[in-house]
Amino acid sequence: MVFITGGASGIGADMVRAFAANRCKLAFVDIQTEVGNALADELRAGGTEVLFTPCDITDIGALKAAIDATHATLGPIRVLVNNAANDDRHKFDDVTVEYWDNTIDINLRPHFFAAQAVRPQMRDAGGGAVINFSSISWRGGSNGMMVYATAKAAILGLTRALAREFGGDNIHVNSIEPGAVITERQKQLWYPTQESIDNIVNRQMIRRVLLGDEIARLALFLASDDSRMITRQSIICDGGLA
Repeated sequence: MVFITGGASGIGADMVRAFAANRCKLAFVDIQTEVGNALADELRAGGTEVLFTPCDITDIGALKAAIDATHATLGPIRVLVNNAANDDRHKFDDVTVEYWDNTIDINLRPHFFAAQAVRPQMRDAGGGAVINFSSISWRGGSNGMMVYATAKAAILGLTRALAREFGGDNIHVNSIEPGAVITERQKQLWYPTQESIDNIVNRQMIRRVLLGDEIARLALFLASDDSRMITRQSIICDGGLA
């Protein structure tokens, strides 16, 4: 059984569809209630056993309640995908304590507490997989997103620590660092023209538009028994962006 945060749209929705196509039982949470309900209805119509719960992941109590409800409804969670994030842009001098805390609350804190909540389920079921979402943004010191990049760098440290902590329970923990994935949100906010998309693609070694289904393929691998001896790793999927 698979649990995905931020599963209503973008990369999250691509992963939800990919796991559903592989006949997985799954649950996902998102703050976008209408979009999430529509996706859940779409999957149910195709025969997938799915639970969607509206949830603000910055509310850790609500996130844990969603995880508990998933266990009660669909059984033990064997795969946790910590996907939800917000790559907001900002100016360095404009960052306040409140902005910093909110960015960390969205992009880092839920990863830890979701993993803490699912561990007993995975342990009792004989093992599982945790997939944390980082980003390549921290590697190059991206302009205009310093706090986001800091959170995404911290996820690699968290991944390594969780892998050590969870290994004895037969739980493998890895992270994914997506590149410039062209989702609808990215088009609206950061890549509004074909020229801007082409500029990104031309910086990649593989000159194809990077879409969410490529990230979903990687998530499927890291969730499967094929990767059961891979842990404490962070895998970049960016088409060789330079």
